[in-house]
Amino acid sequence: MARKEFVLLVLTSSFLSAGLVLFLLRWPFPPPARAEQMEQQGISFDTPISEDEEVNIRIYRELSRSVVNVTSTTLRLNFWLQVIPERGTGSGFIISREGHIVTNNHVVSDSDEVEVTLFDDTNLKAQVVGRDRANDLVLLKVDCPPDKCRPMRLAEESALMVGQTVLAIGNPFGLERTLTTGIISSVGRSLETEYGVMEDLIQTDAAINPGNSGGPLLNTRGEVIGVNFAIYSKSGESAGIGFAVSVSTLRRILPDLIEFGKVIRAWIGIVAGRPVGRRLAEGLDLPVTEGFLIEQVASGSSADLAGLRGGNRRVFLGYTPLIIGGDILVSMDGTPILSGRDILRIRERTKPGDEMEFVYYRGGQKLVKKVELVGLQGSERRFRF
Repeated sequence: MARKEFVLLVLTSSFLSAGLVLFLLRWPFPPPARAEQMEQQGISFDTPISEDEEVNIRIYRELSRSVVNVTSTTLRLNFWLQVIPERGTGSGFIISREGHIVTNNHVVSDSDEVEVTLFDDTNLKAQVVGRDRANDLVLLKVDCPPDKCRPMRLAEESALMVGQTVLAIGNPFGLERTLTTGIISSVGRSLETEYGVMEDLIQTDAAINPGNSGGPLLNTRGEVIGVNFAIYSKSGESAGIGFAVSVSTLRRILPDLIEFGKVIRAWIGIVAGRPVGRRLAEGLDLPVTEGFLIEQVASGSSADLAGLRGGNRRVFLGYTPLIIGGDILVSMDGTPILSGRDILRIRERTKPGDEMEFVYYRGGQKLVKKVELVGLQGSERRFRF
């Protein structure tokens, strides 16, 4: 191909390409489709709030302001002997216009300083008025402005029923005034602690988590029926098994906490013993198959005044060590004694000065003695029963 023809071919191709591009640019393409927002077509129901929901809403709206956040500060020494404050938090609730607040003993423990935060974020210094480690309860007192002290009503002592609806208000994980609901799962539960065995507990499946301790457990009338204090959980979070101290226990000990700062109980003084069963009775040739074999009695106690004696000889029944030779307690105040917990239950409702009848066996002889119960002379002396 000649040079002149090649140049002509290139110019022609360039001209045609430019014309094609210009043609395409001017072609009237349709505008892009406009995205239109579609209305939601999901189904909804015009369902009114149920009666149960109205109860929950009303109780929370009216009573959450009576629940407080309790912060305790304990001063510790570190490795370099520097004072380090350690903080713990929990819940509590107001029970009087004078500023009395109920919470758990383990929330404040032996803290050097306790502070209460009200519903409007008012911070107040709190004084420990009374403490009952046996029932994990503490009574605090704050100088609360009258318009901010909104006491909760304690339920009258009445039978609680399994399946009854309950509500818990507290500050789990620092989330203030949280409401959870559930039912009473069981009543009359027992739980062993470092201070003894707690009795007459309420079990609930209402979610109770760290921070709920010391908060109120309410019925659908908005009355306090218990004080939340513990959960059964492997993870440390709610597993649907929570426990509360019953209001009957709280009502019983409150007067003592206000007046004496502690609960005044009779000193029974049975330090150690074990239940008598058929196997034990047959193995030791005992005169009864039910009762409590006493191993040790504290000198000067109510049991000592009643003439009860502990054992004097150590033996083995199979692989079980026993101290035998002591009396067998079968009843106190007309109540059969089948275990140490029965003694605890009776002790909880007695005070020094009360009269009580002890029925027991010494060998094959049945003895009955009525005595006036005595109390401990010092708060540091602690015995199992």
